[in-house]
Amino acid sequence: MSSNDSQQLKRALGVPGAVLMGLGSIIGTGIFVGIATASRVAGASITIAVALGAIVATCNGLSSAQLAAAHPVSGGAYEYGYRYLNPTLGFTAGWMFIAAKTASAATAALGFGGYALALFDASDRTLQIALAIGAAIVLTAIVIGGIQRSNRTNVIIVSITLLSLLAFVVGGLPHVDTANLELGHASIRDIAHATALMFVAYTGYGRIATLGEEVRDPARTIPRAVVLALAVTLVLYLAVTVVAVGSAGATRLAAASRAPLEAIAVQPAVRYAVAIGAVTAMLGVILNLVLGISRVVLAMARRGDLPRALAHVEKASPRRAVLVVGIAIAALSLIGSVETTWSFSAFTVLVYYAIANLSALRQPADQRRFPRAVPIVGLVSCLGLAFWVEPTIWIVGLGLIAVGLALRWARKLLMA
Repeated sequence: MSSNDSQQLKRALGVPGAVLMGLGSIIGTGIFVGIATASRVAGASITIAVALGAIVATCNGLSSAQLAAAHPVSGGAYEYGYRYLNPTLGFTAGWMFIAAKTASAATAALGFGGYALALFDASDRTLQIALAIGAAIVLTAIVIGGIQRSNRTNVIIVSITLLSLLAFVVGGLPHVDTANLELGHASIRDIAHATALMFVAYTGYGRIATLGEEVRDPARTIPRAVVLALAVTLVLYLAVTVVAVGSAGATRLAAASRAPLEAIAVQPAVRYAVAIGAVTAMLGVILNLVLGISRVVLAMARRGDLPRALAHVEKASPRRAVLVVGIAIAALSLIGSVETTWSFSAFTVLVYYAIANLSALRQPADQRRFPRAVPIVGLVSCLGLAFWVEPTIWIVGLGLIAVGLALRWARKLLMA
């Protein structure tokens, strides 16, 4: 085997690069697309959902950072479940991560198509789907090139996205009407449902953990990068949500399903900037999700939970895993419904992080960096929120878990 075909990934990311990878995964679909979905559920109370989602995400993020610092390998909670719990829960975590993040990536791809069409004041569902598939193909090709090329692309994408959201906040702040921010009469169920939807908007920090094998000095880099990425995101999400609801009202925001922030921006120049930022944000989310999902596929293939051919690494990139992930995202984009893919990703990612928190609770005392209350709050929140999404979604999610476990059992029998 040549050096170019080493089965190990390359440690190329420091704290700045890891933070930007996290921001590239977090800042995107949730704020540009998911905010309208959540506002249809909770109205002006979406501001509460954004804050509660941040609290749940912080607990989960700290648990993930603690686990990744002790075990900096690709796979995230899939590996932690195997190490601290049992193979069934470990497999379930990996299976749910792949399902959740493939759905999130498809949501981002469809969001990209919607905002790209908005740049030209156009709307066409077929063309939106075609653009989504095209984006998945291009970003998959970039990720196949390895982590360094992906990192350089991500820096450009995140910079443009942050500038566009800053323009939205600054441009909309003078038009905020405090009457629009009155919470109204949303029920506890509505707020819990919206919190589950907005929690997904923060979960890109997990990308830092799943890239554990490609981070320099992981015990120091991963916790710092997770905390910094979450802090920046919380401030930005609250600012954008307050300006969006305060300037346009929750009803108008909820009605703008195709390209929400672009539709409610006051000044034409800001609308154009937001549309450009949304396009780059969606591309950033797809890029980072292809990176993260492929690393979990790699870890599962190494253990034999997925075909071992997907464990092949060539030129410091798991190219086969990346290709399979890209095809899955393009296929799921054919659904054409942002609401369906986003709700499905909410349930599955909550199950994934419940297992991550349970793993953190089982860590030895000498590996803990944070109080046990952190993973306890994260675990209870994830399990509680998972079943506040639509019943059809969580029934499908539970069915998918059953299918995955059945396939794993059948594969183990064939390999015995």
